[in-house]
Parts: sequence; C-alpha cells; structure tokens
Amino acid sequence: MTNNDFAFFTDTYDVANRWRKDFLDPTEGDDRWEEFPGITRASCHFDGGASFDEIGFPTKGFSGLTLRLFNPETAQWSLYWASKRTGTLFPPVTGSFGADGTGVFHGDDEHDGRKVKARFIWSGITTDRAHWEQAFSLDDGRTWITNWHMDFTRHRATDGVA
Repeated sequence: MTNNDFAFFTDTYDVANRWRKDFLDPTEGDDRWEEFPGITRASCHFDGGASFDEIGFPTKGFSGLTLRLFNPETAQWSLYWASKRTGTLFPPVTGSFGADGTGVFHGDDEHDGRKVKARFIWSGITTDRAHWEQAFSLDDGRTWITNWHMDFTRHRATDGVA
C-alpha cells in the first residue's frame, strides 16, 4: 500500500486479451470467450503517485486510457477507465495492494443498462509481466462473473537479428 504500487507498469507491453462475448453470461465454455491482441504504453507520474496507460486493440478498432491515482490519506488507489468508443470517463474502482502483491479494486458501474459492481484484480506482477482481470456482480458482490483477462508482457524491441 504505497504510492509506488504501479511503478512496475512503465514502458510498452504486448497484451493478450480474453473476454466473454457477453460480459454478464456466467456460462462456461471456450465458445463463450474471444481472444485478441492489444498493445499498451504505460508511464508513472507524481513520484509514483499516478500511473497512466493507453491501450489499443487493433483487431477491435478501439482504444482506451486508464488513469490511476494514489490517495495518501486513505492509502488507496482510484482507477479510472475511459474508452474511445464512448468518449466518457467511467466511475472509478478503488482499492489497494495486499502483502502478497495482489491489487484488488471495487466500484459501482453500469453495463448494458444494468447496475453492476465491478472488480479489478492485478496479480502475477514481475518486472516483465502482469495479469489483470475484470469481474462484474449483479448481486451486490455476493457472486462474480469474471469477464475479461489481460496478460501483459513487456515488449522487447527486435533489431532484425534472429
């Protein structure tokens, strides 16, 4: 729970995305999921107290931005997402990182006209990798439908030499 929790998240990352075709459908099965690539460019600001990234999804034709701000009074982060598709800033999810290095963030949101609780989890963080997942709850957090996974791998520039 420091203002450097997102310090790992700088540079360019290749992103393997896997999301539910219907974010609110709890049915399991590979046919319920879609995979697609992304690329993100991330940076830290305010001596680690702010984190920003822009992610593009070339096969989907949209992109988004995330702004993360650390509040030293509450020792919590607020994460704000904006999508190019809507041009709006979504309500924040707030939370912190635990002793095991996993960050858990919750907030209120809306999906397809339905009120949902949203949960983001950051885990598996190393110098070159991280995992993010999103889940929605329709029953005030009693059960969760995980609907989006992102696996980040730090992009390695190639110089054409095999």
